[in-house]
Amino acid sequence: MSASLFRHCMAGVVVIMVAAYASFRAAHADDSPILAVAAETMPLDVAVDLPGEVAGATSEVWELVEQDVQNSVVPVDIAPAVKADGTVDEKHVRLLATIWPREGAAGTRRFALRQKPGAFQSLPPGFTWRKVSPESIELREADRPVFTYNFGDVTNEKVPKKDFRRTRGCYVHPIHGLDGEVLTDDFPRDHYHHHGLFWAWPHVGIDGKQYDLWEGPGIRLRFVRWLDRHAGPQSGTIGVENGWFVGKKKIMIERIWLTAHKAGDTAQSIDVEATWIPTDRPITLQGRERKSYGGVTIRFAVPRRQKGVITVANGVTKRDLSVKRLAWADLTHAFGDRSTPSGATLMISKSHPDYPPTWLTRHYGPLCVGYPGVEPRTLEPGEAMHLSYRLWIHKDAPGADTLKAAYDAYTAGQAAKWEKPPASE
Repeated sequence: MSASLFRHCMAGVVVIMVAAYASFRAAHADDSPILAVAAETMPLDVAVDLPGEVAGATSEVWELVEQDVQNSVVPVDIAPAVKADGTVDEKHVRLLATIWPREGAAGTRRFALRQKPGAFQSLPPGFTWRKVSPESIELREADRPVFTYNFGDVTNEKVPKKDFRRTRGCYVHPIHGLDGEVLTDDFPRDHYHHHGLFWAWPHVGIDGKQYDLWEGPGIRLRFVRWLDRHAGPQSGTIGVENGWFVGKKKIMIERIWLTAHKAGDTAQSIDVEATWIPTDRPITLQGRERKSYGGVTIRFAVPRRQKGVITVANGVTKRDLSVKRLAWADLTHAFGDRSTPSGATLMISKSHPDYPPTWLTRHYGPLCVGYPGVEPRTLEPGEAMHLSYRLWIHKDAPGADTLKAAYDAYTAGQAAKWEKPPASE
């Protein structure tokens, strides 16, 4: 299906869902679903499917209103929901919102979903997608670039022609800080195979043979199709399906969803949802021996012969880490020609298998999540492996306490749930 036809079909689905939900609301005017979230000291970037069989409308007509609190209103976006296999769920939709802290709030905060025609017109400019090259699309928030997804093959002419690492696709680069600075590196001279935010394993076992998706020949990622592309006032989302190919044979389905939430003054969240499914034969994944890297990795643009500052839960770490279990890790540096630091924290969802997984960190730029790590995991045909992360981009160099609060907000946002409205008297 072409991208234009897909968007046309999805538009029809949304129209049907809008009509269904409007009819539901007319019949249940006092039964608005209630979204319950923990009161946190930092913003909650929430992505939660709407409840039941009733799908939603668009961000033009919906908002969250905090119960028993005056003037506490949260604008929302509505985007397609995602099924367990990483494809679009055409029967449901997802609510995306940023819930800001409120002074005096404690325990659980509750918000009713309310219809408000014309809400979109009152919101400032939001997110947009634009094609920046034949192989790349960029997400922007207002006039600021957020990140670029390279779905096609990107070639670096400075890499020797016979080097397999000269060309690759299906990754995120550049990722920008809140002042537009480029945080990530691509084809760095010390490791040509590092490329922005990417996912790869050094050991891929298929039919008794070993392949190296990290930097070796014989296996590669290729773009297959778009799943969805959404841009609204509060968020920007893209869903993409890639394939792992050995020669012309597709051996793994890869589905990636990236959602950027609205930026605050000092931080912005990008959520990563990834699903892998073998096609017709078992595939064994394993990280690098004694180091554990293999999986989701981000390479920061730390200049050669310089070091970034890496912070983990117990503070700044002066040494590089290998096979270290972490819930999150942060790297900061003064990127580009800037004199002040910025950076990003890679966070692990508590739903992640073997939580928290093992990591490799290096002060020269990479943060590597190792899953399944040094012990192999075999996926059977049709078996889905789902991994969730957040990249929390920030200004300055926040300390461990601030980073922990940001991580707590991430996990609290993931724990948001719908409650039935209280019974009418």
